[in-house]
Amino acid sequence: MTHRGFCLLAHRGVLVVSGEDRVAFLQGLVSNDVERVADTRAIHAALLTAQGRFQHDMVIAGFGESLLLDVERDRAEALAKKLSIYKLRSRVAVAPDLAGREVAVAFGGDAIDALGLPPEAGAARIDGDVVALVDPRLPALGVRVVAPAGQAAPWLTARGFDVAPPESYETLRLSLGVPDGSRDLVVDKALLLENGFDELNGVDWKKGCYMGQELTARTKYRALIRKRLLPVAVAGPLPAPGTPIMLGDQEAGELRSGVEGHALALLRLDMMERSAGTGIPLTAAGATLTPSLPDWTILPRSAES
Repeated sequence: MTHRGFCLLAHRGVLVVSGEDRVAFLQGLVSNDVERVADTRAIHAALLTAQGRFQHDMVIAGFGESLLLDVERDRAEALAKKLSIYKLRSRVAVAPDLAGREVAVAFGGDAIDALGLPPEAGAARIDGDVVALVDPRLPALGVRVVAPAGQAAPWLTARGFDVAPPESYETLRLSLGVPDGSRDLVVDKALLLENGFDELNGVDWKKGCYMGQELTARTKYRALIRKRLLPVAVAGPLPAPGTPIMLGDQEAGELRSGVEGHALALLRLDMMERSAGTGIPLTAAGATLTPSLPDWTILPRSAES
């Protein structure tokens, strides 16, 4: 893609975490190292249950004396209430800013360079009230922009970006195999390492304890991954999210989000290997699915051989 485009991410919103204990407060809760966040650095992280299951994903950016959390808009209020439960005596405030700030994404061409950023995951800069950051999961996803409501579009247009249909960004995301919150990860059930959070810079293995750390670490070090979320090319009508994926008469996984011709699927690795070895296609509600392995993905050795 050579064209520079942008679109508003209407399904994303912003939480503001402020107060002198803001870093220490989040550090004990989320999967990545919040101490790395600065005005020039953002991170990708998740909040888990105590049993290590997915609850919320977020991009955390620094903005002066606050942290801005790019989160799912429809679940932002619930996340704010959840975080507030853990405040105790921490000098911290958690407030949704769904009307005051918006999230956009700029992608294609030399988008990162055009916005004055180095091509490094999480690299960030502040321009007035606007925060621009290279997607901390994967630079190929482009630049996320957190701006006051109504200002993201003129800010990006002034820098040579044109409005793009949301489907164009979705196609990019899906082709790269990157999940998008609860659209792709089942709340209270999904494991981070089945969904690429390790390779997508969402877990820090050297930081101190956080909620759900024990199961996450055990899953990694005991090589317990048996499923992976992967991009699939869809031949035929796109099935609904949650549709079972079949290999013959055996269930091989489940479909997640998608747009025409592209989707993500949580696949059993043994079934994916069997499909490749036998030539029997993976199917879902009459559509044929062809999985691919993004170049950032690392599978267990048994699934690579």
